[in-house]
Amino acid sequence: MTAAEAAHKRKLAAQRERRRLLRLHAYERAAHADGHLYVGGVDEVGRGPLAGPVVAACVVLDGPLMLVGLDDSKRVAPDRREALAHQIRGHAVAWAIGEASVEEIDRINIYWASILAMERAIAALATAPHFLLTDAVRIRSYAGAQLPVIKGDAKCASVAAASIIAKVHRDALCIELDRRYPAYGFAEHKGYATARHLAAIAEHGPCADHRRGYAPVRDALSLFDPA
Repeated sequence: MTAAEAAHKRKLAAQRERRRLLRLHAYERAAHADGHLYVGGVDEVGRGPLAGPVVAACVVLDGPLMLVGLDDSKRVAPDRREALAHQIRGHAVAWAIGEASVEEIDRINIYWASILAMERAIAALATAPHFLLTDAVRIRSYAGAQLPVIKGDAKCASVAAASIIAKVHRDALCIELDRRYPAYGFAEHKGYATARHLAAIAEHGPCADHRRGYAPVRDALSLFDPA
């Protein structure tokens, strides 16, 4: 491939990415067109893991967030997520994190704990959104206009940005858990039910940060604490 051909290929790729990012802002553009200056996107990460808190983030935008690679956090490589999170923090009008603890997850279930984490993220914002986009859930405590979007983290720029901020934050928490409980490999699997994680639970029993209401943890508890 010649230098000219390579440059042309890069140009086409950049054009495709710009078109993708423009599509990703369709819901935000509609909200701005309706007169909402600050559009917020909220999302959570960590429903599935066997350990650690569920974490939510809310990101407030007043215009397009044309960041190369911006997408649902599950589609973004870990090293790229870190860089994108830094860029999002720098471009957003406001952003904030909310968490719900393992104890809260066990007490009120993971769905309501996820809602609680999102409510806390919204409440922690320095600038409140005029319009809120969510990933298919309705935040009852939010008094403003909102729109739940199915697969919002893949369809809305602000929700995608929130998913990245939340994922980076939760991954850092799991690395800290790994330092406290090195036998479980939290830095590697981030609390998800991998073969290594399940084997560690079977060998050592659950730690204090495991979710007691989740079946693999509950089953292990019955073996280590028959009473």
